[in-house]
Amino acid sequence: MEYDDRKVAGALLFIASVQCVLGIIIAETLYPDYSTAENYISDLGVGPSALIFNSSVFLLGIIAVVGIYFIQRVFGSRLFSILLALTGVGAMGVGLFPETFGILHTIPSLITFLFGGLSAIMSYKLMKPPLSYFSVLLGATSLVALVLFGSGTYLGLGKGGMERMIAYPTLLWAVGFGGYLIGHSEEKATK
Repeated sequence: MEYDDRKVAGALLFIASVQCVLGIIIAETLYPDYSTAENYISDLGVGPSALIFNSSVFLLGIIAVVGIYFIQRVFGSRLFSILLALTGVGAMGVGLFPETFGILHTIPSLITFLFGGLSAIMSYKLMKPPLSYFSVLLGATSLVALVLFGSGTYLGLGKGGMERMIAYPTLLWAVGFGGYLIGHSEEKATK
């Protein structure tokens, strides 16, 4: 593999988001009687699944923050870098402060959800169609779900299901964006 900042940034985002999705799935299997419809995602941060979940979410955040250095070098978009940094710092906070910490957990969760959706939308400027369109769609889905979740409107999905409609679109965007960056080297971008 040829080294360039774009590929490193992509690899970091891909790894961060994939390991988080897998960490959530593993944590769900370790948590007795866990319901994806009725349990919050953060319920996984306490009890027998805590180590897996909290580590995975913290890793998501720290790897994303490290990736910002490379993203900034490639794109020079200060706004996108700030949005992604807030997302990463929020995720680290979620991993460090499980739901038993009350507001110290709620604030980082909101930061992660809000700025994750905004990051996905903002990334449309950094990609070519059709992936740029999908990024806007995934980010908008996450933000609409956040508003619905905040209003207590779960559309039959339960609180856990609606919360996943906030988190998973952003994680899927990060996998796609990471793959896009890996596949488009700096040489290709300048041609």
